[in-house]
Amino acid sequence: MPSIADIRKEYKLQTLEEDQVHSDPFMQFGTWWNEAITASIEEVNAMTLATASADGLPSARIVLLKGYDSNGFMFFTNYDSFKGKQIDENPRACLVFFWKELERQIRITGLIRKISAGASDEYYNSRPVGSQIGALASPQSQVIESRGWLINREFSLLKEFENKSITRPVNWGGYCVQPVTLEFWQGRPNRLHDRIQYTLLESGGWQIERLAP
Repeated sequence: MPSIADIRKEYKLQTLEEDQVHSDPFMQFGTWWNEAITASIEEVNAMTLATASADGLPSARIVLLKGYDSNGFMFFTNYDSFKGKQIDENPRACLVFFWKELERQIRITGLIRKISAGASDEYYNSRPVGSQIGALASPQSQVIESRGWLINREFSLLKEFENKSITRPVNWGGYCVQPVTLEFWQGRPNRLHDRIQYTLLESGGWQIERLAP
């Protein structure tokens, strides 16, 4: 077995130069997103979400991107979850995409807010019934007595809502991360990676800079 320290990969697929990127980071994200879709990356919308409590305690987990536009990047969750409580205390977040097949990362840092109730309703109503029930059944991040308790709760709710529409629970909905910085990282040989960072200016424009690897 190789030692952990000896595990390494040489990155050499592509480059990222200043004259190759869009002036708008959302357009640049769209270009890389489309290339990731074309590459058939499994769970392409999986991203790490990092949050912190008011006293600076960090926490991170994988969530799924469910939409993006010029306002930011959206995902859905239980507002009463641990991450929801941290967001209430400290409405800042960081997102990280890692697409190893393309030797790429994208890091997005910014402010986070709840999206409108109407937009949350629209997404919730588009979900499979099983996922709608799951949002009702799980008191996310709370201690529960057993897996059996959760399954019984799911079964009970399935019976209760059989042939009925399910209203989105008020403690479940969407968030939008509004970027202040976005970094596009392209793996390169000898760990001399390409890193292009966009920083939001007071004017509303974006400053583009190269970071040392």
